[in-house]
Amino acid sequence: MTITKSNSLSRLALQKFKKNFWGVFSFYFIVFCAIIAIFAYVFAPDDSKNANQMHLSIHSKPPGFNVKMLTIPSQEISNQSFLSAIFFGKKNTDTEIPIEDYTIENTILKVAPYSEGEVIELSKEISLKRFSKNLTPKEIVHTYIKNRTFLLGTDKYGRDLLSRMLIGIRISFSIGFVAVLISLILGISLGAVAGYFGGKIDMMIMWLINVAWSIPTLLLVIAITLALGKGFWQVFIAVGLTMWVEVARVVRGQVLGVKQMQYVTAAKAMGFTDYRIIIKHILPNSLAPVIVIAAANFAGAILIESGLSFLGIGAQPPTPSWGAMIKDHYSYIILGKAYLAIIPGVGIMSLVMAFMLIGNALRDALDVKR
Repeated sequence: MTITKSNSLSRLALQKFKKNFWGVFSFYFIVFCAIIAIFAYVFAPDDSKNANQMHLSIHSKPPGFNVKMLTIPSQEISNQSFLSAIFFGKKNTDTEIPIEDYTIENTILKVAPYSEGEVIELSKEISLKRFSKNLTPKEIVHTYIKNRTFLLGTDKYGRDLLSRMLIGIRISFSIGFVAVLISLILGISLGAVAGYFGGKIDMMIMWLINVAWSIPTLLLVIAITLALGKGFWQVFIAVGLTMWVEVARVVRGQVLGVKQMQYVTAAKAMGFTDYRIIIKHILPNSLAPVIVIAAANFAGAILIESGLSFLGIGAQPPTPSWGAMIKDHYSYIILGKAYLAIIPGVGIMSLVMAFMLIGNALRDALDVKR
């Protein structure tokens, strides 16, 4: 009977969630972003590691900018695996040169580097032997000189902004997932123990919660980051260690109410261990509010990471991070190139908004009083 009731309540919650347009829309948007985060290098026009191909001659170009790009193949032989290239980017050692024009004379390829609005460079001469020996001059031109369109333009280093944005999603999703996972493990564990056992254990954990709660989140994250060092994983741990407090308080309150239920008393009378009672009987009936908090914490973690990257203590260059991209380009707002900062800003806003909307939809769906 209990299983049937539980299933029916879950089904009702799912039906209520499906009726919430913004909740469903946000869910599909988050799934779409998650797919991009996993396969970022497959979708990115610049699939080199961290999308770090720099072309200073075409820096800060507007969306839709088009240029001829000459690729000079490297003489090094890459032994990178196929899966490594898909998930971590290619270890690209080829040289790319934006050009305005080219001519072929005998066995020499003469190119005029791109120089719009800048000092005109002398033409460069490149031997056709640098390319494949099995190709004719026309085939070399067709293979190694292509028109490149930068859909979102280029940043101040001449890197493809679209590729940097796509790979930056991975940072935001990673920080959210790891931070929420750490906060749930700590918060649920400490909150359940405090609520179930009470007494001195509850007082000690509540004292720890109040101390952690009284410290400003960003200040605590900065202190932990400085103690652990700058880096990718250090930020994940730092953000996770600051987000468990709210989870612990909510779980403690839920456990205090649920442990008074008759089925918990019956479980104790049957001789079940405290561990089994907490895991099997109390927590499953206490986690509905935690799911909503987890969605909000996911959004909060993205904002905190963006703030840390803006301050220079988040993900370190050349790793693409939306917060760092805003930091690099916020001064361009007054130079008539505001899109360089607005595009990553819109990315952060969209992802955070999606998690907040799905959190609100889950709250409404799991509210049995409505």
